Amino acid sequence: MSVEIIKAEHLTKYYGNFLAVNDISFSVNKGEIFGFLGPNGAGKTTTIRMLTGILNPSSGRIEVFGMDMKKHKIEIRERTGIVPEMANPYIDLSAMRNLRLMGRLYGMKGREIEKRSVELLKLFNLYEKKDTKVRGFSKGMKQRLSLAMAMLPDPELLFLDEPTSGLDVMSARLIKRIIREEQKKGKTIFMNTHNMQDANELCNRVAIINHGKLIAIDTPEKIKEIGAKSNVIEFSLSPFKFEGGIVEGRVEILGDKVKVYTAEVDETIKKIVNYAERENLKIVSLNVEKPSLEDVFMALVGEKNE
Repeated sequence: MSVEIIKAEHLTKYYGNFLAVNDISFSVNKGEIFGFLGPNGAGKTTTIRMLTGILNPSSGRIEVFGMDMKKHKIEIRERTGIVPEMANPYIDLSAMRNLRLMGRLYGMKGREIEKRSVELLKLFNLYEKKDTKVRGFSKGMKQRLSLAMAMLPDPELLFLDEPTSGLDVMSARLIKRIIREEQKKGKTIFMNTHNMQDANELCNRVAIINHGKLIAIDTPEKIKEIGAKSNVIEFSLSPFKFEGGIVEGRVEILGDKVKVYTAEVDETIKKIVNYAERENLKIVSLNVEKPSLEDVFMALVGEKNE
């Protein structure tokens, strides 16, 4: 039987007259990576701030580890690690001194802080920079250090806000690998992201939020089934030329490729071939695929949110 680590009931948040989060309810089970997806401004960060006790909801109830957030905020925080979207180490301190400071804030003993800090600096490929001030770190290095700081007390629950946003490929891969390893140890991870690839690769379940409302919640594969009635036809013509009106369905032009979302695969392919012949164009590539998580996400939230 699943154990609920996070339980949100009718969570609502107003900023003045602006409704940022609109009556959402969901739960997160022990040991899962739960993805919270949505375009910028959808309510993701506001939700994570309420779940971590930084913001109080306008209405609704939050339980973490079976404890009411209003009554047990300190106890919950002691068992939780938080990595905000913008990496937040102190830039005038070295990597090691940032970790020591965090250890003291968590009430850890000196020897434990030193041992754990060395382990994490090595894990995140930062040990050689342990005595270097963070001011000179790249964004990827700062993000890795932020995650190391959150993991220092070995928390049961990690909140990650856009953990790979804007990072170089190597930093992003390292962070994703460590997230998977933490899950294998039984940790629970709540991850805000608008990166569909990360969500598809990492998450056991995802929830999609738009304009403050939850519009879908399930496994990535089940979410994809929402768009299963539609197929994606991707093709490229040379020289590139395309008139959208020749096919039915949603059309996207991506560089020298065209994507058509349609349930009528056979009819649409025939129209593309006829168009190419009529205009004396060469078909460079033509593929038919089921919708990706990103395709379904865009269909659900709408192009206007891009």
